[in-house]
Amino acid sequence: MQTTEERSALMRRVRGKDTKPEMRLRKALHAAGVRFRLHDRRLPGRPDLVLPGRRLAVFVHGCFWHRHAGCPRTTTPKANSAYWAQKFAENIERDARKTDQLRQSGWNVRVVWECEILDNATLDEIVREIAATPKVRLRV
Repeated sequence: MQTTEERSALMRRVRGKDTKPEMRLRKALHAAGVRFRLHDRRLPGRPDLVLPGRRLAVFVHGCFWHRHAGCPRTTTPKANSAYWAQKFAENIERDARKTDQLRQSGWNVRVVWECEILDNATLDEIVREIAATPKVRLRV
């Protein structure tokens, strides 16, 4: 069982960008010739990857933090369960709100889960799907 201080130290080390799953997806996309921008602050939710020519925003979600349904990585700490329940509910609500804002602005949104990226076959399929997203003709 972890102490409160140990849990706090662990949570402080959690990164918001350039995570291992994100870097793995970026490397695979780049190897497939797909070019993208990172963490565009002009877009709601600052998507992890942005493909402007395809009007595609990609979020790489950690299963724990964003509550991937049915995933074994979606655990809940036993200590301070009320805090965690509220924290996770806020994360889910924010994700939905930012996704809706992007879609209303004409963007396609793709959420990629951490556990999907860890499986090579699934990662390859995700890369193929993203690469197959049609480019958008810009109006002049």
